[in-house]
This record gives sequence, C-alpha cells and structure tokens, in this order.
Amino acid sequence: MELILKAYDLKLKHTFTISRKSIDVQPCVIVTLRDGKFAGFGEASSNPYYNITVPMMIADLEKIRSIIESSGTETPEVFWTKIFPYLKDNLFALCALDNAYNDLYARKKGKKLYELWGYTTEKNPLTDYTIGIAPIEKMVAKMEELPWPIYKIKLGTQEDIAIVKALRQHSNAIFRIDANCGWGIDETIRNSIELKKLGVEFLEQPLKADDWDGHKKVFKHSALPIIADESCIKEEDVAKCFQHFHGVNIKLAKCGGITPGRRMIQEAKHLGLRTMAGCMTESTVGISAIAHILPELDYVDMDGPLLLSEDIASGVTMEFGKISYAEGNGTGVHLF
Repeated sequence: MELILKAYDLKLKHTFTISRKSIDVQPCVIVTLRDGKFAGFGEASSNPYYNITVPMMIADLEKIRSIIESSGTETPEVFWTKIFPYLKDNLFALCALDNAYNDLYARKKGKKLYELWGYTTEKNPLTDYTIGIAPIEKMVAKMEELPWPIYKIKLGTQEDIAIVKALRQHSNAIFRIDANCGWGIDETIRNSIELKKLGVEFLEQPLKADDWDGHKKVFKHSALPIIADESCIKEEDVAKCFQHFHGVNIKLAKCGGITPGRRMIQEAKHLGLRTMAGCMTESTVGISAIAHILPELDYVDMDGPLLLSEDIASGVTMEFGKISYAEGNGTGVHLF
C-alpha cells in the first residue's frame, strides 16, 4: 500500500468569520492510499484553535510511513487501533488517514461505505448552509445568493438578536445558531428565549468548552436544545456531555476519523443524545466521508464545498440541502 500526501490551499468565496477568527484561505492535507488499481482518499484541515497545521500533519504521517505502507489487509477498525498510539496527539492527521483507509477498504470490497455498514439512506437528514458573521446586509446577501432550507448562523457579537431578526425577515428557512463559545451563561438563557420566538431549532456550543457547570445550568434552563461541539472532541467526551447537552456534534477531524466517529454516534444514541456531524472548512474529499454516516444522524452540517471558490475533487453533491452520493464505491471521491 502506497501513502501519498499533498497539501492544498482551499480558497473561499467570501471571508468566513466566526466569533474567534476570520479566514479567506483554508490549508488542508489530502491523504491518498493506493493499493494496485484501488485508491482511497481522506482529508484534514489545519486548525489554529486545536494547534494543528498542515506541516505538522504531514510530518507526523511521514514518521510512520513504513507502518502505514506495510498495512492494507486489516479491517479499518484493526488498522485504526494499530495506528492510534502513533497519532494520538494529532487526531486530525489520524482522521485523514482513517478516512482514506475506510474509502480504500470499501472500494476493494466493491461497495459504497454506507452499504458496507448496512445502512439505508431513505431518511438522511438535509445539510444546513452556514452564514458567517458579517455586517447584516452581507449576511442577507449570502442567504439570497444560495436559497437553502436550513441555515446555520454564526453569532457571538454585540447584536446577535438583531442579526437573527433581520435575517428572519428574508427567509422562512430553519435557523440553527452557532456561537462558537462566544456567550455567557445568562446571555445564553436569555437569547434562547428570544431565538425560539424567531424559529431557531437549536443552539450549538454557546459557552466555552470547559465550563461544565455553566453547561449544566444552560441545559436545565435553555428554551432551546443545546448541541455540544468544542466540548465534544474525543470518544470519552460523549459520556461527559450527558445531562449537560441535548446532543453532540461529532467532527471526524477532531475525533480521529470515521472509525471512532461511528463509535461516538452509537454511544450518543445509547445515552439518548441527539446526533449531529459537522465539518471544518473542507473540500468534497472530507465531506464525502461524512455523507456515509448520514443514516445515523439527526442533523448534519456538511456545507464545506459550498463555501469554496474552487473545489479539488468530485464526490457527493448537494442541492437545496439534499445530499446525492457519487456513483463510485467507497466514498466515491476522485481528485481533479
């Protein structure tokens, strides 16, 4: 099995702003695993919040090149367990590798990933489309540029309620709010009451990740469901979120790939938590992996390619929230 690593700079259509940063370009690494006529693909983006860079991911994967390239016959679960000790401090790199291995494994079996797992896709949730923080007129323009059934609105400003009121005047779509740790406890509870009146479905990660006492209070008093994101990174975090959140947003890059991500989904379901998967700013490579766990999810945020001015691959496609799978096996991804 051959390991191929390539860095890309994904250019965005618009400056993308959340409560703690703004970006115009998103660096990422694409992992390709080639075995004869078959190839599998995985992706991970750099992320300053988690201190992850593309050179760091490439360096950590290069250190274990011989171990990776001597593999190829194991199941994805066995492969992940073997590799985890070497990449336990860089789960983003592990994600790109794990997703590529899952893709390759399914292609060699002649199946799409969701078929390999025995999933059916009739009840797949629709993906939302994210509106980053900007002046209200620009946020409205972004909504009008791409009419969509569900919008995920980034907040964490001094005029959050005014923003949502203004956007509501231009759309009857479902709104979801992501404050990216930008609110306080009482602010969240107050905002939840007002936002419920404005047709908001849920709030994502309003408080700082480690404010567990605050999460508990918000969980008890919020008028809207609260979904964990920055508070739910690895597998052991799912149980911690029980009775602190109503659901968890599982991001494959943060947890180490689709293999542990599927385990996290099952743990969340066991605890009665709502299940969501989210994306970083990613190309169709990373998004196509997320698409195959859709049958297990209540909500999904996989709009990464829609934010790009130019994609680097083909795979799943999205139209008015609905995801259509590529024809090929595995994730169906092909690099341009």
